[in-house]
Amino acid sequence: MEISQARCDAVLLAAEAKAAEIGVPMNIAILDSGANLKAFLRMDGALIGSIDIALKKAKTSAVFGMNTEAVGEYCKPGGSSPGLEQTNGGLVVFAGGIPLRDGQGTLIGAVGVSGGAVAQDFEVAQAAAAAQDAPQEGGLQWEVVAAGQPQPA
Repeated sequence: MEISQARCDAVLLAAEAKAAEIGVPMNIAILDSGANLKAFLRMDGALIGSIDIALKKAKTSAVFGMNTEAVGEYCKPGGSSPGLEQTNGGLVVFAGGIPLRDGQGTLIGAVGVSGGAVAQDFEVAQAAAAAQDAPQEGGLQWEVVAAGQPQPA
């Protein structure tokens, strides 16, 4: 099973809400279980340099099926896999990437968050991952508004 768009929407909304609550604009990436981009949000004011970090946190979590900081334990000096972070086109091995699983525990994707301090990224990623467990109906309803037209109230 792959992550649905409705579930992605819930994850993005929860991450955006938590980032706004703590006052830190974030980049939020959601990948499917094959590490392919499913959704991305760059909040207004989020750091440009953190786009790649968010994507790589999600990728790291998707390809290893664990939190990024857990992968980091293998990479650190004295760990069992020094240099692991250099594989797969480059991994990010500090907190902010969390796998997303269905009700049976099957990996369906991952979320990666970057833009704040590592602890802030992790806090936002945790909120995002928790939201994906909530039952979702439909998903967001997007409305296209032509440039220069008034926005709906």
